[in-house]
Amino acid sequence: MRISKILVMPIFFIALLFIIFKSSAQECPALINPVNSSTLVPVDATISWEAVTGVPGYIISLGTTEGGNDILNERNVGSATSYTPTTGLPENTEIFVTVTLFFFNQPNITCDSQSFTTAALSEVPQCVSSTIPTNNEIDVNTATNISWNAVAGASGYFLTIGTSFNGGEILARTDVANTLSYNPATDLPAETDIYVTIIPYNRIGLANSCSPSVFTTAAAAILPLCTSMTSPLNGETNVPLSPTLEWNAVPNAVGYRVSIGTSPFETNILEDAIFYRTSTVIIDFEPNRTFFISIYPFNEAGEAIGCTQETFSTLVGCGPYFDPLSGELLVLNPDLTFPDTITICLENDLGVIMATDEADGYRWYKLDDRGNETLLSSTAEVLIAEEGEYIYEAYVNFEDSGRTFECASSKTFKAEISQTPEIENVRVQISANSLNYEISTTTNGNYEYALDTIDGPYQNSNRFTNISLQNHTVYVRDKAGCGIAERLVEQDLTVNGFPNFFTPNGDGINDYWQFIPPVETGENNVSVIYIFDKFGTLLAQIAPNTNGWNGNLNGKALPESNYWFKAIATNNKIIKGHFSLKR
Repeated sequence: MRISKILVMPIFFIALLFIIFKSSAQECPALINPVNSSTLVPVDATISWEAVTGVPGYIISLGTTEGGNDILNERNVGSATSYTPTTGLPENTEIFVTVTLFFFNQPNITCDSQSFTTAALSEVPQCVSSTIPTNNEIDVNTATNISWNAVAGASGYFLTIGTSFNGGEILARTDVANTLSYNPATDLPAETDIYVTIIPYNRIGLANSCSPSVFTTAAAAILPLCTSMTSPLNGETNVPLSPTLEWNAVPNAVGYRVSIGTSPFETNILEDAIFYRTSTVIIDFEPNRTFFISIYPFNEAGEAIGCTQETFSTLVGCGPYFDPLSGELLVLNPDLTFPDTITICLENDLGVIMATDEADGYRWYKLDDRGNETLLSSTAEVLIAEEGEYIYEAYVNFEDSGRTFECASSKTFKAEISQTPEIENVRVQISANSLNYEISTTTNGNYEYALDTIDGPYQNSNRFTNISLQNHTVYVRDKAGCGIAERLVEQDLTVNGFPNFFTPNGDGINDYWQFIPPVETGENNVSVIYIFDKFGTLLAQIAPNTNGWNGNLNGKALPESNYWFKAIATNNKIIKGHFSLKR
């Protein structure tokens, strides 16, 4: 195990944070505002949730169904624990909030949805004025966008732009839906008063008596375009804690305004800093965190419009690290091959489970119903004697700055108890020329079943149908290898040696009705047998040393029915009974 050469700074505090994080089970946060299942929530509510210790960030989705994202699709809010929907929420609707715990070195954890119901609107929305440009602002660039704040209860906005108080020659009244900005198709006229009227609306109606705001454009000028990060790239992870931030140069920009925060809504790292070059060094970013950066090029005409926010994430002590020699990402955490489910055989008194992965150390935990962990073992083996959920953790040690740290991987697995099966009963159902078996056991387990051959093939069903009229052996095998049970099923198809039925259909099985001497005597104790129909008509006379009766009379097959017999035993005892002819 090695660390890439690009790791040039001490990371003991990073590893320490990682160890602390891994020592406790993750819990999903509860909604603080609005609380779960609350009603009559304002449509402009801010959604907030509990902070979870050790979680570097959160992703939030909002929808009208459980787990849905039709209102907001997986918005990464960094370390923030609140979010205000930019255009508000729909009225009188159950809103489902899904919070995902965001991690760098393990899969994200998507929590169960929580919900609240918004209140119904009872009045039209209030009016609103543009915020960009502001009312009465002068020297506004002709390429400006028009923006405004959301209005509580508004489901959309009508926008009119003109060069007079009630004018609409630049943009006639237009429904721009539930958006908060508009980019004119062409630059606005230079050195001109521009009137902007914004009328919010909802289900009830339009805002009343909304007056326009006005601003004055500057002389024609060319704004700079937006730029983008070159190092680190947008969305990049494994970024060093003291990176050099670099971005593309914009030809007509004279400078760049840069803001950085730990959520999309904060500038707590850097706020509106001005740079006249295309790079800067930020010292000591926090490890294991996502950062949000906004860069706005500017010149004498103003700053670029509509630039998007970009993100990057800092490294954690165990990687991944980019190895410039191999071109691969190196991860110190061990790869786990331990199964998702294990089975413990009751016959194994020890119940010892062994680790399946090469590592420097191991830990085994038992999880209770509340997700609390109890340490069971710190070696490669553990004694598990009951069903339930457990955590298997393997770690490797590495050294940095003269200290030893751990890189761990873990997974939750389920333990199931099984045992050698014991056959309780084989229920036999007799049909015309075949048998059906249903096997039951006195023990519980994950079993499979076979017929006549111990090596299978095995099936999951405990039922066998359409099997031959013979004796068969059934096998029940525990899928985890706890053992095999078997039973010979001997089916007596006769009563005192006289069959209950026969099937003269020419298939070679049970085609003749004949007295079968009981197995325990093996003697022929019947001398002659007479067969009658239900009216007492004699149909056949057979001797016990022949094949028997084939169901015909004068060469003609008789129909399915019940028939009667009278047998004369060797001791002159008369035996009477009936049987069925089935075709």
